[in-house]
Amino acid sequence: MYKKILVPLDGSPLAEAVLPHAEALAKSEGAELILLRVAVTPARYLFAHNPAEGNNVIHMIEKEAEDYMKDEVAKLQNEGIKVTGITRDGTPPKEILEVAEETHADVIAMSTHGRVGIQRLLQGSIAEEVVHASHIPVMLIHPN
Repeated sequence: MYKKILVPLDGSPLAEAVLPHAEALAKSEGAELILLRVAVTPARYLFAHNPAEGNNVIHMIEKEAEDYMKDEVAKLQNEGIKVTGITRDGTPPKEILEVAEETHADVIAMSTHGRVGIQRLLQGSIAEEVVHASHIPVMLIHPN
């Protein structure tokens, strides 16, 4: 039923809580995991006074995302799971949905941070945005 499972990760243990579930689904379905790490970089105009500093900051964030993805892919490959790693720069919900479409993912598996109240109002909910805009099933795992 599922051939490709998109798993967005942000580098946090909360986001990684979905991995055991996604791995189990991939193994049971013989599916490929597609890991996605969206590097959220600051807008370049914030560094108008020092563009070189801005480029350095953005490069460090992007490199961290790439290194993280390489490590996660290697771990899963060592467990015999077919896995592909993708890094993007942009807004997480938008990039998650675009990658799901580009890769022809059958399901998106992701953790929800479970924010409530003012924290949710200020930070929003990536999971909620993805669920409402996705044209494919979304499996949400609460880390608790």
